[in-house]
Amino acid sequence: MPRPQVSVQKTQTLTGHSDSVFTLERSGQAEIIFSSGGDGQVAMWNLKEPDKGRLIAKVPASVYALHYWADRNVLIVGQNFEGIHLIDLEDRKEIGSVKLTDAAIFDIKTRENQAWVATGDGTVLVVDLGQMQVVHRVKHSEKSARCIAISPDGNEVAVGYSDHTLRIFDAKSGTLRQTVEAHGNSVFTVAYAPGGHTLITGSRDARIKVWQRGVQGYQLKQEVVAHMYAINHISFRPDGRYFATGSMDKAVKVWDAESYQLLKVIDKARHAGHGTSVNKLLWTSLDNQLVSASDDRTLSVWDVNIENT
Repeated sequence: MPRPQVSVQKTQTLTGHSDSVFTLERSGQAEIIFSSGGDGQVAMWNLKEPDKGRLIAKVPASVYALHYWADRNVLIVGQNFEGIHLIDLEDRKEIGSVKLTDAAIFDIKTRENQAWVATGDGTVLVVDLGQMQVVHRVKHSEKSARCIAISPDGNEVAVGYSDHTLRIFDAKSGTLRQTVEAHGNSVFTVAYAPGGHTLITGSRDARIKVWQRGVQGYQLKQEVVAHMYAINHISFRPDGRYFATGSMDKAVKVWDAESYQLLKVIDKARHAGHGTSVNKLLWTSLDNQLVSASDDRTLSVWDVNIENT
């Protein structure tokens, strides 16, 4: 099968944050995205009108995690060392908050009316968003729970930890199903392929690993030395055919999701990319635009054209 030809052009640089940008999140509209980071500012951007970024919330601590709760059109903001805040995007007002932890909040995902929250003390908290109460405290490590992915069928939750493991939980009960010795260092990112049959993990060891999901649990399918330094995030193109990785080595890389072949390197030298760590990626459904967030306080918007797609 011929290798696809990939062309990349940076279309926008979004500025306004006064500290590292740690997280990106989509919304219910293809053109609307959110960002936050070390300055505690939550910004809303319209990719069709990128010069009109808007501050929608400000919290008195850094933010590593945002999550869009599609069922209610609510943005969930994880305030480090404190808890979560719920912002109604219709009215752009806070509609609830709960103090959860004295640790950092590294990731948030929702399933039905519950939020799964990964924290720096190794606890995964399951929060009933209607009652704004913790219903499960899941602790299997003294090291940080760094990242969460919920399987497309909603049955399982994958959590990556700084103890180098991947743990798989039953999404309904919160019980542990499997512990995988996944990497040689912290697992910073986990992502299910849209079909749900495979899970990809990325680590501080600069490797991505592909896990086959089956009745016998998760089995290693493929391993790739993907970057020079830590892999901070993985984002699939909405159709699932390609994914991108962002790294502490300042590069964004584009991969074929079937062969796991590297297709493109997006960096400063060749594409005026970021000069510091790439912390988060978001491959949008708006003309397949890819957005990257960095320690350099900016967001870059990339037009990624892949021929024969």
